[in-house]
Amino acid sequence: MEFKDYYQMLGVARDASPEAIKKAYRQLARKYHPDVSKEPDAASRMSDVNEAYAVLSDPERKAAYDKVGQGHEGGEHFTPPPGWDSGYEFSGSGFEQMDPGEFSDFFSQLFGRAGAARHQARRPAGSGRGEDRHARIALDLEDAFTGGLRHLTLQHPEVDAQGRVQMRERVLEVQIPRGVRPGQFIRLAGQGGPGQPPGDLLLEVGFRPHPQFQVENGVLVGRLPVAPWEAALGAVVPVALPDGHTLKVRVPAGAQAGRRLTVRGRGLPSATPGDLELVVQVVLPSGLEPRARALYEQMARELTDFDARKVATAEAERGETPT
Repeated sequence: MEFKDYYQMLGVARDASPEAIKKAYRQLARKYHPDVSKEPDAASRMSDVNEAYAVLSDPERKAAYDKVGQGHEGGEHFTPPPGWDSGYEFSGSGFEQMDPGEFSDFFSQLFGRAGAARHQARRPAGSGRGEDRHARIALDLEDAFTGGLRHLTLQHPEVDAQGRVQMRERVLEVQIPRGVRPGQFIRLAGQGGPGQPPGDLLLEVGFRPHPQFQVENGVLVGRLPVAPWEAALGAVVPVALPDGHTLKVRVPAGAQAGRRLTVRGRGLPSATPGDLELVVQVVLPSGLEPRARALYEQMARELTDFDARKVATAEAERGETPT
């Protein structure tokens, strides 16, 4: 998607004060409001101005935007890096009256999910209870198997007396439940905003990238590298799981690259353990190695009726396209 330079949209510097941002917004709103403007693109420009102000006028959104947007220019291709918002603590206010669908895809990608979570973490109306807060945390996949106590560092943007945003840091001891899933919330009672009683802190769980495994809809999915003869003839191969254990998996004869092998109950732990899916990955010996090259040449001479393109087409028609 396209990166949006909200500072450029409002015509303000990146170190502009809240007063300067508000003044720029009001001037542009008078210029482009569809009810009074004669500009041909007034509606579109007004939408951009509203979106820019929604971000830059809010200290928390502004701090997050400044972090993820550092080094990017308006109009360039942009994809938010995975987990960019991990470790940021947000208050529950500010998003309840906002519909991310009113703004661009860029806004929704950055703030849509956070907005939904913050909507859950809002302070109950009319009570003296402190405001709930929300933060997204990144855990290792291994944490889902072991659980245990972790020390997590969170950053929270605050506005000082001069209106400048300052990042405050705090370290929390968090008990990670065994079997935690991505998207699950861990609620820390009394760790939110001040009040009587204090609000809660909701930690939204995400996993850091793992070299071998990922979680898809609660299913643990991993790559299963096999040699060509193991795939062709069948074999029992070892699989090292994230919990440190090794599992023996039977590869059926004739297994093609991309085939998924399901092992029931060996995925993420829970009262009813999840499944493990292993995607067959056929790893070929290098043709630069003399012994392997000799065997490839022998196969080329003796298997002249084998057409890889026809086999691949037939597999695709059966829904077995390699991944």
